[in-house]
Amino acid sequence: MNSLNLVGRLTKKPIIKGDEQKVCLFTLAVNRNYTNQNGEREADFIQIKTFKKTANNCYKYLDKGSLVTVTACLRTGSYMKDNKKVYTMEVVAEDVRFLDTKKSINENSNGEHNQKNNQSFDDDPFPGSVETDEEWPF
Repeated sequence: MNSLNLVGRLTKKPIIKGDEQKVCLFTLAVNRNYTNQNGEREADFIQIKTFKKTANNCYKYLDKGSLVTVTACLRTGSYMKDNKKVYTMEVVAEDVRFLDTKKSINENSNGEHNQKNNQSFDDDPFPGSVETDEEWPF
């Protein structure tokens, strides 16, 4: 099974390549689960490739600092360079979920607080929803 699940922030604005076959590239900073000898958390910087509609949406809505989750697969390949075979590996996104918006990134970087995008867990996101087990119909 070839499946990767990543959560991280974009290191810069995505770039888009190609005319007919849209390709979007961005680099994701993903924190490691442990700290180094100095007690600091390190990150890996992983280049992600997306295609077509996902590529257009990533280019349009993501920006530096955007928080996303990516479901992807690894693709391997090879090519010849100077009579030597060079092996490649790339992370190709199958699904990209936006965990914040471009607007909230821009507002938060300006020091403003965006209440709508930073809703606390205590707020009821579904007003009028059923709150107790006795009210469930089954």
